[in-house]
Amino acid sequence: MSLHVVMAGSSGFLGTHLREELERRGHRVTALVRRPAAGPDESRWDPDAGEVDRDLVASADVVVNLAGSPTIGNPHSKKWSTALRHSRVRTTGLLAEAVAAAPQPPYFVAGNAVGWYGDHGAAVLTEAADSRGHTLMIDVCRDWQAAARPAVDAGGRVVVLRTSPIMDKSSAPLQQLRLLFKAGLGGRLGNGRQHMPMISLRDWVGATSYLVEQTTADGPVNLSCVTTPTNAEFTEALAQWLHRPAVATVPAPVLKVAGGRLSPELLGSMNIRPQALLDLGYEFADPDVSAVLASGLS
Repeated sequence: MSLHVVMAGSSGFLGTHLREELERRGHRVTALVRRPAAGPDESRWDPDAGEVDRDLVASADVVVNLAGSPTIGNPHSKKWSTALRHSRVRTTGLLAEAVAAAPQPPYFVAGNAVGWYGDHGAAVLTEAADSRGHTLMIDVCRDWQAAARPAVDAGGRVVVLRTSPIMDKSSAPLQQLRLLFKAGLGGRLGNGRQHMPMISLRDWVGATSYLVEQTTADGPVNLSCVTTPTNAEFTEALAQWLHRPAVATVPAPVLKVAGGRLSPELLGSMNIRPQALLDLGYEFADPDVSAVLASGLS
């Protein structure tokens, strides 16, 4: 069945790939854009001013929000961290309110990240796990998820995409790591024992498209490979793929200074398991670090 999908963030890295896949599957996508609409497949909105076509939202089968400023930036910059939070919370909140106001609330697929969980050591984290700590990313993810609450309270079906870092050579972080390792400068972060969640681009697009088409999906969904590697395992696998040594180690104290407010994300451990996707029957193309890197570097 063809669906009408209203999507925010369709021009970003993930949004571009998702829109192409949804259209390939026969769905109609209307992109929310901040500039004047260029045709019938676009609609202008202004989340800072609280402006969106609420009739358009009400007419959709599915509303997808992937809008947000880049997650890669200067961790010492207050401007960057403010934009990181506001660009996600405002867009999610506006769309959630529009969904809630619809006579029959459309299915809402809201972007988020696995940073919601915080450091849990080696414990396996399904969607039932709690959120721990108070770092920049944890607090952003909590506010981001809370902004979708109006749609939930209105009785709408809401899926929260807890996305892991996408490992693809065309974007961060693998783009930068590939260059670093090829230069022979790759190595473990701290002791390397922290679990490092990730997912291939094709599984992120495949899983998200699968969720858009699902009639029973609801609540948080982990978007990560099935087996989460440690940082040491990832380092070894990437070095092997690039045929480079990776003997260096970045000491934790150095990371804490250089990483600023993002250092807890580099040193913290999240052993993520995508239980909700597995229960829904999604079959991963890239279930472990070797497959994720093979896909991302090909």
